[in-house]
Amino acid sequence: MSSDPDHIPGPDPDAELMAQVAAGLETAFTELVHRHQNHLLNFFMRMGVYNDAEDLVQETFVRLYRCRDRYRPTARFTTFMYVLARHVWADRGRKLGRIERLGASLKVDAGIDAQTRPVRAEAGLDVQAALAKLSPKLREVVVLNVYQGLRYQEIADVLEIPLGTVKSRLNLALTALRESFDAK
Repeated sequence: MSSDPDHIPGPDPDAELMAQVAAGLETAFTELVHRHQNHLLNFFMRMGVYNDAEDLVQETFVRLYRCRDRYRPTARFTTFMYVLARHVWADRGRKLGRIERLGASLKVDAGIDAQTRPVRAEAGLDVQAALAKLSPKLREVVVLNVYQGLRYQEIADVLEIPLGTVKSRLNLALTALRESFDAK
């Protein structure tokens, strides 16, 4: 008998549940969520995510469900789950970085800095408001590129438009966003 308190003799019960999820048994997925949602919430909060922790838990389970047919129990299920959670957390960090860079770039292009304009707490809302003013075609290329991290060719594939059109729309969108910040 192992002295490791985490050691569970025999097959991994969570891996068995994942096999049931792959077979289409929804109650098995519900059981996995119930077993692990608090652990994931704790993980994200300890990683410094407070406001979005529940969203990241949900995204982790969405990814888990999407890969249900490809999951192979080569390691403990919880190891696999935390790898997914770590990827979700890292993706969030990259997304926040892109959002901050976009906001900073737009402010620089508009000539806004700490000396000429006080920093506003709702600066992120300014970006959202400016995005909302864009046409849907322009907004979607910005969202797919800046917020979702897709490359130009990936955006072209998603929208089924030529690569040049993606570049043109992104240029038009960024110009419109700069003008929106210039007007403020």
